[in-house]
Amino acid sequence: MASSRPTLSGPRHAVSAGHYLAASAGAAVLEAGGNAIDAGCAAGMALGVVLPDLVNVAGVAPIMIRLADGTVETIAGLGHWPRSLPPDIFMREHGGKIPSGVRRTVVPAAPDAWITALERHGTMSFGDVAQYAIRYAGEGYAVFPLLAETVALHQADYARYPSNAAIFLPNGAPPKVGERFVQSDLARTLSYMVDEERRAAAKGGRMAGLAAAHAAFYRGDIAREIVNFIQAEGGFLSMEDMAGFRSRLEPAVARPWRGHTLLTCGPWCQGPALAQALLLMERAGFSGMAHNSADYLHLLTECVKAAMADREYHFGDPLYTQVPLDGLLSPEHLDARLRQIDPQRAHPSMYEPLLGQGTPADGPQRTDLPKVEADTSYVAVVDRWGNAFSATPSDGSWNSPVVPGLGLIPSNRGSQSRPDPAHPSGVAPGKRPRLTPNPAMLVTEDGGVMPFGTPGGDVQIQAMLQVMLNVFHFGMELQEAIEAPRIASYAFPSSFAPFDYFPARVAAEARIPQAVRDELTARGHEVKEWPEITWLAGSVEAVMSDPKAGLVRAGADPRRPAYAIAG
Repeated sequence: MASSRPTLSGPRHAVSAGHYLAASAGAAVLEAGGNAIDAGCAAGMALGVVLPDLVNVAGVAPIMIRLADGTVETIAGLGHWPRSLPPDIFMREHGGKIPSGVRRTVVPAAPDAWITALERHGTMSFGDVAQYAIRYAGEGYAVFPLLAETVALHQADYARYPSNAAIFLPNGAPPKVGERFVQSDLARTLSYMVDEERRAAAKGGRMAGLAAAHAAFYRGDIAREIVNFIQAEGGFLSMEDMAGFRSRLEPAVARPWRGHTLLTCGPWCQGPALAQALLLMERAGFSGMAHNSADYLHLLTECVKAAMADREYHFGDPLYTQVPLDGLLSPEHLDARLRQIDPQRAHPSMYEPLLGQGTPADGPQRTDLPKVEADTSYVAVVDRWGNAFSATPSDGSWNSPVVPGLGLIPSNRGSQSRPDPAHPSGVAPGKRPRLTPNPAMLVTEDGGVMPFGTPGGDVQIQAMLQVMLNVFHFGMELQEAIEAPRIASYAFPSSFAPFDYFPARVAAEARIPQAVRDELTARGHEVKEWPEITWLAGSVEAVMSDPKAGLVRAGADPRRPAYAIAG
């Protein structure tokens, strides 16, 4: 099938990001001599400005880095619940729900994650890489269709908070496509961090400067403004939470597959479910199945459902929850899951627990449309030296207030914790929510590397799995693999409050042939038709080095305003 864009290739480097201005920021850093970490941080920070409905500068930013020598590191980029949070507050005061507003606030982690990456593996200053975010915030950029659509859809939510309405509802109405969108307060906030860095670096050098930028956000005036506002609004974030915060360096989960190695983040996010779904597919045997045939899509859906059931039963912050990861990815458990899968019939609900932990889904069972959480974006970079960067920054802007004068929203990612502390991903003081954003990489058998990822909430690992199989099983070019029609299952509790559950639900882009969709329906799937191409199916971006050709290739998903640049 023909793609609407070519796969891009360059002899040195490439970047792919969820917005074209973020991709251009990353490309500018690469051309200026920066490495993949510098470029990824520049693009990632820019995403928090140019996708302000989907990504927040003070949100989450999980990062995976693979250095040219093969060293792999993940920076969680995920904040924890305030340490003074009463653990039973949501059950006691909010009817077992995570409410909108400041009580879903966790420590903002993204600024720390970018700075940590720069400290450990970058070559540039915070100001060098933040200049693009500052420019786009201060000078503005053109409103694009998805931004206009999202703000209009959530107009009432934005209007609840005067500080949000001032930015997102200029003149009392959602911004229109083509208008200039400016975030002056955010530009000033980031510029203050750069000013503090510059003063410290003049005396102590680059590392002292980065430390000063970090202190400006987490211990200085910005932190005080954030904490005073959150507490005045009834939240629990403290100066101690802010001042003591550093993103955890977490081990990657590595699993071999056909001579390649898949790298995901740990069970503090949903990353290992991607590995489990891939290994289930492999052990089930799909080599003879045609692309997007009923047999293939049925098996893929059931393997995803099995992996997501185990996510529901087991995944959570490993500091608070024992996650039997080796057991979940073991041949014995995979085979036990496969014995539950009927090749001709959809499982009518969520697969039951096998490892002795968890209870079957108790979220609201729904027959209407899933609640849409549009937040998140993604950036991938490979540089001329072979370093690779993968990051999935996130946090939306309509369900928590902007801190007046700062132009940012402290991370509202608490929406991904369960209100019941007894759940594996249940809320607890100091505990991190279980995150949907999950940057990944595939190290290829010929020595190349492919950082890849997507927005899309629970659709993320499903879109990533389909693209990965399109490239490495069906032999598609990268851009063709990204643009190919996709499906997604919703047959497990959502990761977002109110954790809706749609037994047997599958959504399919309308380019999937009607006969295939009819066959899936006949097998017991509740098939809902998406448009021919929709942002609901995720927006996969990927960069892949090709050692044999001596090139770096890149693709970006036209389902959102994502673009790739190679050079």
